[in-house]
Amino acid sequence: PLLGPLFIEQDEVGVAYQKMFDMILDHPELSKWKYILSVEDDNLPPPDGLLKLYESIEKGYDCVAGLYWTKGEGGQPMIYGDPKVMPRNFVPQVPLPDTLQPCNGLGQGFNLWKISSLKKKLKDLPKPWFKTVQENGAQFTQDLFFYNNAAKHGFKVACDTRVKVGHLDRQTGVIW
Repeated sequence: PLLGPLFIEQDEVGVAYQKMFDMILDHPELSKWKYILSVEDDNLPPPDGLLKLYESIEKGYDCVAGLYWTKGEGGQPMIYGDPKVMPRNFVPQVPLPDTLQPCNGLGQGFNLWKISSLKKKLKDLPKPWFKTVQENGAQFTQDLFFYNNAAKHGFKVACDTRVKVGHLDRQTGVIW
């Protein structure tokens, strides 16, 4: 039977992501599926976006995402850090046109996740996996907190820059 979509509402974003992943990975049927697709309610993916993510994830990645930008003037692409540059960082990358671009972190607004990778590579990753952190000078959103820790377990991610995702500002109606 087909099940979905699953919605998590009225929780802090890190808590919501953790609940969703736990719900799926602990479910006797859903945990056997191949992928999780996360779509945030203010993201507008293109009609062929999921098909392109399917193509890309099988090129050796555990999670791939469409390209979208933070909202507002001076927004930045949500593709963070070049894995070839050390020390590891989350500096926004300039997106390369129409390619699969490896990175250290992504926004989570339109992402395809391999369930097998989550179960195998992250089985020893302490929870919560997703947490918004603002303490002792450290500041991580739930997504970068996850990618920072998951990378230590061999989790590889990339942005498919062919998949251009709109990011809706509900206050202004502007799509970034």
